[in-house]
Order: sequence, then structure tokens, then C-alpha cells
Amino acid sequence: MTRDLTRLSRPLSFLLRHRPDAAGLVLDPAGWTAVGPVLVALGCDRATLEQLVREDAKQRYALEADRIRAQQGHSVAVDLGLSPQRPPEVLWHGTAERSLPAVLQQGLLPRKRTHVHLSPDPATARQVGARHGRPAVLRVDAAAAWRAGRVFLLTGNGVWLTSAVPPAFLQVQR
Repeated sequence: MTRDLTRLSRPLSFLLRHRPDAAGLVLDPAGWTAVGPVLVALGCDRATLEQLVREDAKQRYALEADRIRAQQGHSVAVDLGLSPQRPPEVLWHGTAERSLPAVLQQGLLPRKRTHVHLSPDPATARQVGARHGRPAVLRVDAAAAWRAGRVFLLTGNGVWLTSAVPPAFLQVQR
């Protein structure tokens, strides 16, 4: 993705996930908003927005006709319409190494977001954790958590969501 597209991706993510009101956007219950006002807020044209959505390595956005939404990562309440699914045996979570003591005591919590995000592989989790400082990767015993009653959702871009992961299902990956 070009530098110009990266420059647009951050405010788009902010508006679709956290503060749609900051640009006068209104999200429907499923998180969708009209493309027109998004173009105005970003100061770009439709072709640029389409390119941003298409080239985003993490496929953070869904674009359908005249509406757009974030695939996950919301701090505002939305219903993404995802059905609970049985997760793979193991999932992964990346965090900053400095956060490990709290995570190992409290578990993974969504904090300001609506869900905890889990990755299908340790490499992706490490990349996520590196955004926050020196990365630490946690192995999540997703199968055991699912058997214990945790609900897991799979987004359209392969990110697994759950409300929280208790410490009993976590192990630091060395």
C-alpha cells in the first residue's frame, strides 16, 4: 500500500471503529455507513477508497456498493452478524511484553474494544504485538476455552473474536 493510502487508512479506521461522530458519520447496527460522507471526511475519491480497501494487507474493511464498514476492532457497539464458530485447537495473541504480568493475571480483556482479537498463527500475533513495543506472543488454548463455554466469532478477514480469554487458557510462547 502506498504512503498516501496508509495516510488515509488511519483516519478511516478511526472513523469506522471508534468515532464515526467525529465526521458526522452514522453507523447502522451492523457497523455500515454510507460511502459518500466517508469520501468527504477523507477528502478522497471513490477510486482511491476502493484501492485502499483492496490493497489493505489486513483486509480491515468491507466495501459493498454504496456502504463500508470495518471488519472488526470496534469500540462502538455494532453487531457484525457473525455466527459463533468452533475455533481451531490453538489461536494466538500478540501484545507488548510489558503487558504480560497483567495479562497472565487477568487474562485477555477487550479493554476499549468490544472483543479480544486472536490470530490464526504466531507470526501474525508477533506483528500485532510489535505495534505496541517489544512483542510477546501468547498461545491460546482455544479448543479448551470453547469447551468451557467461550464464544468465538470469525471475521471475514480471518481474525477470531471473543469477549475475553481467562488466564487458564493462556501460555507465553517462548
